[in-house]
Amino acid sequence: MSFTYPEGGPTADLLIEATGKTLGEAFANIALGMFNVITPIGEIAEEQEFELVAEGRDLDSLLFNLMDEFLFIHDTEHLVPHYIDIQVDMKNLRAFAKCAGEKFSRETHEVGISVKAVTYHKMKIVETDGQWFVRIVFDT
Repeated sequence: MSFTYPEGGPTADLLIEATGKTLGEAFANIALGMFNVITPIGEIAEEQEFELVAEGRDLDSLLFNLMDEFLFIHDTEHLVPHYIDIQVDMKNLRAFAKCAGEKFSRETHEVGISVKAVTYHKMKIVETDGQWFVRIVFDT
């Protein structure tokens, strides 16, 4: 996992930066970083597998839509992944996520920060020397 929470981000929001050898790995690290503030993902078991698919008109909208799908599955089914593998189809701007995790329970999991929504604010996706860098801000 490679994600950070840089200082100086918006005060009511969550700024996450992540890297990866592939765009899919960087996207997965962003999602894991988001879930890690909801509850420590190191304590999440890989009991249930689930998949997500997202599309976009460009890389920014693809990231936005994918993170929105992660928030939706968390809000509706209370799922929190411990493992995420994302494959990105650059030609068709589609992302396929395979995940393993478990349902969040206030009785058994630490309650962290509530993530409410994805934003385009300060979003950045760039590849440099074979390494992907991704930045995103979530409303909390």
